[in-house]
Amino acid sequence: MEQSEAKKRIEELRAVLEELSYQYYVLDRPTVEDYQYDQMLHELMDLEEQFPAYRTDDSPTVRVGGMALNTFESVTHTVQMGSLRDVFDTAELTAFDEKVRESIENPLYVVEPKIDGLSVSLEYEKSKFVRGSTRGDGLVGEDVTQNLKTVPSIPMRLRREVARLEVRGEVYMPRQNFLELVAQQEVGGEQPFKNPRNAAAGSLRQKDPKITAKRRLDIFVFNVQQIEGIDIQNHYDSLVLLSELGFKVIPTFQMFDNIEDAIREVEHIGSMRGNYPYDIDGAVIKVNDFSQRELLGSTAKYPRWAVAFKFPPEEKETTLKEIQIKVGRTGVLTPTAIFDPIPLAGTTVSRAVLHNQDFIDEKEIGIGDTIVVRKAGDIIPEVVAVARHCEGSQVYQIPIVCPSCGSTAVREEDEAALRCINPECPAQLLRTVIHFASRDAMDIEGLGPAIIEALIDKGLIKGACDLYSLKKDDVKDMERMGEKSAQNLMNSLEKSKKAGLARLLFAFGIRNIGQKAADLLAIKFGTLDAVMVATAEEVAAIDGFGMIMAESLIRFFAMDTTMEEISKLKEAGVLMENTKVVTESRLAGSTFVLTGTLSQMTRSEAKAAIEKLGGKVSSSVSKKTTYVVAGEEAGSKLVKAQELGVTILTETEFLNMIA
Repeated sequence: MEQSEAKKRIEELRAVLEELSYQYYVLDRPTVEDYQYDQMLHELMDLEEQFPAYRTDDSPTVRVGGMALNTFESVTHTVQMGSLRDVFDTAELTAFDEKVRESIENPLYVVEPKIDGLSVSLEYEKSKFVRGSTRGDGLVGEDVTQNLKTVPSIPMRLRREVARLEVRGEVYMPRQNFLELVAQQEVGGEQPFKNPRNAAAGSLRQKDPKITAKRRLDIFVFNVQQIEGIDIQNHYDSLVLLSELGFKVIPTFQMFDNIEDAIREVEHIGSMRGNYPYDIDGAVIKVNDFSQRELLGSTAKYPRWAVAFKFPPEEKETTLKEIQIKVGRTGVLTPTAIFDPIPLAGTTVSRAVLHNQDFIDEKEIGIGDTIVVRKAGDIIPEVVAVARHCEGSQVYQIPIVCPSCGSTAVREEDEAALRCINPECPAQLLRTVIHFASRDAMDIEGLGPAIIEALIDKGLIKGACDLYSLKKDDVKDMERMGEKSAQNLMNSLEKSKKAGLARLLFAFGIRNIGQKAADLLAIKFGTLDAVMVATAEEVAAIDGFGMIMAESLIRFFAMDTTMEEISKLKEAGVLMENTKVVTESRLAGSTFVLTGTLSQMTRSEAKAAIEKLGGKVSSSVSKKTTYVVAGEEAGSKLVKAQELGVTILTETEFLNMIA
């Protein structure tokens, strides 16, 4: 394809994809199938790869995430991102109205749901998105621009010309996305997020925007912080304008001329909270007119022209019928309360996790007791307390026998959980194979939980290593497969064999050995054979390790089943060597911190160069830091390095060092 032709097609695709994205994510009115959208997006990605000169930082392709970030720079907010005063009963709302009317006449109130998420600022110059930051303490936040670009409902370019605009919004994770994420975390043996707000905050602060993109965040914009070229007189009109500019604005905002109707709307929002596909924790009442807001002013902490009404968590009593025990991927026995169904925050619930024996003992929970249940963050049911013990009630004791395989369960020192230590326990098999095939492990595309479960049920696999013994004919007739899908799976399995030592170590699911630890092991020892013969002392000596992690590793490789699995993997041709290239070790033992803007390379390129020479890159300055590389506009990290006496390198000095 000629350059001129490529440029024209790229511009066409961008315009179409931007419009389709607006219709889907903002208006919630998709006009094409997901498959068609994905086809066009992949065509655009391919063209931008072939013709990088036409790649822009506001292209729809930024939604999939860019290069990993080393750190988040500080952002000083031009307009303070303040907070509102919380009130908890309608009498306080009436008192708020009385106070407002002491200073102004005939106020109009706008009432809107209070989204439970993470507050951010979005800045636009000449209609183009240029920076996004977290609220922080209201005065200083963190630059999370690259991560916010992955939120599909944030426009990269406004739908009409505006010289300068800063808006405030709330990034959140829809409930369904949250539940799916928690299910994935539980299958992978990870600690799941407690509620959607924590999940949104944790996802937005990921160093790798690709991870943020996979978390499927969303946003509602609810305030104009500053604007040039357009005169707005009130809050209601500002929300209408934001909608016209392409933002997904706060839903169901209503205006009232008296506090009684405003209170009824607050109560209505409260009654509907379980029906929203996202979390709300209250409703906000704001004076509409901006000139009246100026007259009312603010206290040192809060504006006098708005309040946030906080809804109390809904709690219900029910009878505990039984306690079921579930076995996780790492063998942990988790008790779940089964109780009489109750309506709670918009849904009917009949079960809640009881965590471990300590939790049960603390609340003195017994079968037959009347328990109090609520939804943490209006999502996850949890047992709050025992309201009444039944006659003859006894505190439940988790059996020390695994319900899946009958093996004895043990409670290891410094652990709250009972654990089945039988590596052949069938309940652990499914979750173990799912983890092995996951994106951060061997990344076997097309091998989802349903396919893995079917393979186990048919007896085609008895462990993760058996995946590489599968043949196309074994899977092509399975449900949701077929000739093409079966061949794609074979290709994915073959490709995964080259994943390398770090991914393989992580895929094993060794207790206490996560991704970072697996990377360090691969770099330190180079081959799986070397890892297997390493002593606990040698492993514990690695920076970032300890004896608990080292002993977990040694125990794993001491098991006969582990050796059998590794033998099968070797026979299948799985690569067991480190693929992270270290060209030489002259920076070994040195820890670098990068700060400011580098003019001749990106931070990712600088990090890769350091690691290839055996060095390590950290995100924070400490006494252990060897060098701080200071680019243009270096900030607080440079100051801290000077205070600690850490050697500071200019970009030129750094380039000479790695040359």
